[in-house]
Amino acid sequence: KGITGTNLLSLLETRLDNTVFRMGFVNSRNQGRHFVRHNHFVVNGKKVNIPSYQVKKGDVIELREKSKKIQTISDSLDAIVRRGIPQWLEIKKEDFKGEVVGVPVREDITLPIQEQLIVELYSK
Repeated sequence: KGITGTNLLSLLETRLDNTVFRMGFVNSRNQGRHFVRHNHFVVNGKKVNIPSYQVKKGDVIELREKSKKIQTISDSLDAIVRRGIPQWLEIKKEDFKGEVVGVPVREDITLPIQEQLIVELYSK
């Protein structure tokens, strides 16, 4: 239910690889996909290595203990100040942990996307 284009963008935003990017653990979505695939993150205490895994409100995403020493992740967390974190996410940098506290809305997605054109293309 709802606006199809907004629902599509919301589904894309709540992918695990995008969520770890938005939380600032990695520098890009591709890097997020790579780190998720190589078992660097756990969701609610369980290992998840599927980049397209859909996170839900209340999910806790945490870096595995062995992965906390990776310099790339530390650098990414230091750079999060200039990029910012969306309102639907919370992060505890010192614990290498983040939580999904809401659902993304259209205003949280800053990319210049005309989702109506995508919906029109696929509805033919």
